[in-house]
Amino acid sequence: MTTTPILKLDHLGVTFPNHPVFTDLNLTIHQGEFWSIVGKNGVGKTTLMRTILHQLRPTHGQVQYLPHTADVKIGYVPQFRNIDADYPLTIQDFVGLNLTGWKWPWLSRSERKKIERILTETGLTTLAKRPIGQASGGERQKAYLAQALVEAPNLLILDESTASLDPVTKTELLDLVVELNQRLKLTVLFVTHDIPMARKYSSRYLMLTPQGTEQGPIAGLTQEKVWEGEHV
Repeated sequence: MTTTPILKLDHLGVTFPNHPVFTDLNLTIHQGEFWSIVGKNGVGKTTLMRTILHQLRPTHGQVQYLPHTADVKIGYVPQFRNIDADYPLTIQDFVGLNLTGWKWPWLSRSERKKIERILTETGLTTLAKRPIGQASGGERQKAYLAQALVEAPNLLILDESTASLDPVTKTELLDLVVELNQRLKLTVLFVTHDIPMARKYSSRYLMLTPQGTEQGPIAGLTQEKVWEGEHV
């Protein structure tokens, strides 16, 4: 079954002064695929995500959202946000930050329904009124995910989003993401150092190394390739 391309990297390269991060990267990602982006620290994973998000202009090549930029809506979940214990927003309000009303009393009926739906899907309904500053690490990460999903994106970027979580919480979060990936045909880019998790949840991978890049079905990814920087 043919799927629709949603993101294309065409001869993409980024070079900092006297330091090429990656060069001539070609990649086509289709709707509903679950990709893991892997590699050692310093090989350019964060730079690549910033380039895909149009936060960084490539030195050469281009990032194309298909069929048009307006057709791709991105949800982004970072690894860590520094939220103080006395941060005034509840989880419910935090999830709605990107909506026009953002705080519950001023939200429209449709916006409230969006938040209620995503709180249910992420298992946060019973925690909706908890101040996010008092939530556990796993609860916060679920709130970040819910915030990224509230506007129903078709491309979700998880930028080391599970790195600081315990194994049980990490599994719960990724089980949820893969369920949404399969049910909604949500395209996922999962930046990670966790090769067993990448192999468990992803269908394809892109590996960045100092020597270049490698991509393919997830069965071809091994821990040895990443840590040795092997390029086949």
